[in-house]
Amino acid sequence: MNNAPVLHVSALTRVYEQAENKLHVLNGVSFTLAAGEMVALMGQSGSGKSTLLQCVGLLDTPTSGTIEITGRPAQSMDDGERTALRRESIGFVYQAHHLLPEFSALENVMLPMMIAGQSRAQAAERAMKMLEAMGLAPRAEHRPARLSGGEQQRVSIARALANRPKLLLADEPTGNLDPDTAEHVYRMLEAIVRKTGVAMLMATHNPDLAARMDRTLRLKGGLIT
Repeated sequence: MNNAPVLHVSALTRVYEQAENKLHVLNGVSFTLAAGEMVALMGQSGSGKSTLLQCVGLLDTPTSGTIEITGRPAQSMDDGERTALRRESIGFVYQAHHLLPEFSALENVMLPMMIAGQSRAQAAERAMKMLEAMGLAPRAEHRPARLSGGEQQRVSIARALANRPKLLLADEPTGNLDPDTAEHVYRMLEAIVRKTGVAMLMATHNPDLAARMDRTLRLKGGLIT
């Protein structure tokens, strides 16, 4: 049995070079996430939360340090292997839903599964089940423009979970929603984490939301404090 953590980050740094200056955003970040754990990531604007999520999500390459996802070291992989690991093991939910406007809710959820090699029929079956779980089955054929903000965000969550990831990264997923809708979306995320055992790291500015999670990581000066 593999008891490796879902995510293990060690001594992670990210330095951006701007002309003759160097901007040190991450200065040696280390932490671990276990399966089924909900962890809040907090810090002032500009503290590096989004940069950390981009690095952990294998969308940006850290300057130094290590990232292991389900025990696999990302830093030793080539681009193709990193893309495959990201597709198979990581789901993303953003503040802006980033749904494709020309596709229905159902098709938006189907897309990542079809990219991963599933047939259209298989993808459609699972996508509909995901939308049913989100309470959106009656809206499956609607395009994003005909959905409310909360409905669009629930579609984006279904899309993020379509390929059964082990790690869910959420960047202010309730930031654009009114309080009642934000509460509904949070409860849905919590239920999914508890039911499926996915590990979730959520960047948030909301201390009340963070207090309801298992623990909080605070970024300050490029370090976890």
